[in-house]
Amino acid sequence: MPRIAELKDQVDRIWYASFHTNLTDTLTQQLRQHALQGVRAALEAALSEELTSYHAMLRAATSAAGRSPSSVRRAGSHPRRVLTSYGLIRDLHVPKLRSGNAERPWQILTRYQLAMQSVLDLALYLYTLGLSIRDLQEALYLTSGHLLSREAVNRVTIAARSPMQVWRERPLTDTPPILIVDGVWVQILEATGQTFLDRSGHERVEMRGVERVVLAVLGVWEDGRHEILHYEATDAESSESWSAVLASLKRRGLDPDAVRMVVSDGTTGLPAALNEHLPAAQQQRCRVHKIRGLSRQFCYRDLLTTDPTTHQALTFEQARRLRPLQVTTDAQAIFEAPTRTEALERLATFQTTWGQLEGQVVRLLRKDIALSLTFYQFDVSLHALVRSTNLLERFFREFRTKADEIGSFPNELTCLTVFHLIVVRDHARHDHGKVAQTRGHYPRPHARRSKNCAT
Repeated sequence: MPRIAELKDQVDRIWYASFHTNLTDTLTQQLRQHALQGVRAALEAALSEELTSYHAMLRAATSAAGRSPSSVRRAGSHPRRVLTSYGLIRDLHVPKLRSGNAERPWQILTRYQLAMQSVLDLALYLYTLGLSIRDLQEALYLTSGHLLSREAVNRVTIAARSPMQVWRERPLTDTPPILIVDGVWVQILEATGQTFLDRSGHERVEMRGVERVVLAVLGVWEDGRHEILHYEATDAESSESWSAVLASLKRRGLDPDAVRMVVSDGTTGLPAALNEHLPAAQQQRCRVHKIRGLSRQFCYRDLLTTDPTTHQALTFEQARRLRPLQVTTDAQAIFEAPTRTEALERLATFQTTWGQLEGQVVRLLRKDIALSLTFYQFDVSLHALVRSTNLLERFFREFRTKADEIGSFPNELTCLTVFHLIVVRDHARHDHGKVAQTRGHYPRPHARRSKNCAT
């Protein structure tokens, strides 16, 4: 593992060999130094003003209590190293009182804070994007001119864990009538119980990647609002695991009687958990998974010889590729019908059209078809949102991208922290609502709003 000085040299070489501006090193250093001097002066003036205001208030309170205000005195300052967006201030003068510094409120800098909040915000945002600790070291060095140790950067990312725990335990005061549930598989490192010697001769604990699944629940309201309500990592999508998820939601205030429908991909462990915790809710089988499962049953009987649109001759392979496209298009049309009655009419037409050619496909589609038509109890404006698990799948795709960049998560807490940060970013980007916001715990970078993808 490269040392701090070696890593600094590597980042400098990459910068100068690729996309740096034409400013000379001397001019760059002069600009950075002038900016840093201004930041230092502004910080010291603000810290002094903060202490002056608190000192005056404290003297007044002491006098009102009948004690001599002269007992409340300032005691000069002490130097502190503080990392800013413009570089490292090695000896910032932080004013202090003779006593009571531990009890006084710290607004501009907390008592032991070693980096300005803007630097911490940047680190958290980059961590949300899936950057590794090494990547964060390089990115922060380019923006601040100072290279933090791996331990210091890791402490920044750990800062996201406390608000995540608060978010996962927050009370639920508005139960959505629809829940969309699914799981995303990840690799998390676990100790094997064995040790080995690294190249330096140090004994290390042997770790191996273990498949775990993050179960997530997304709520949808009748006005179209939707947001992730809960997530947790477990070993499998079993009845016990889903039961634990639903029990957590109920403990936080979810009203079982208010949930009318639960959308899933057909996982076998869910029905038993629903019967136990949400007995009034009906199941909706994801229509995407339903149609996708048809591909296993094609027999390709009596393939077309000409294209029905262009009327051109088809090769055998072209005809084989055309058959699934035709069948799935007709199957999708069933679930896009505006009413349940019309959907059943389209299903009858589908059976008439394909019953002789693809009998197994038709039988598989008709099997438990009622579970894929439950969404018709809701207004047509919600159909595109709740007839499949796509809302949750889109989020999972973004999480998988970050998980692939990271590889195996070092532990479950890190996995859930990254998941949480992407939840916050997703809610901010799509303006889903205010439930997932954690501004009271750590500030989030501003995110551009973008349109939701079409279902």
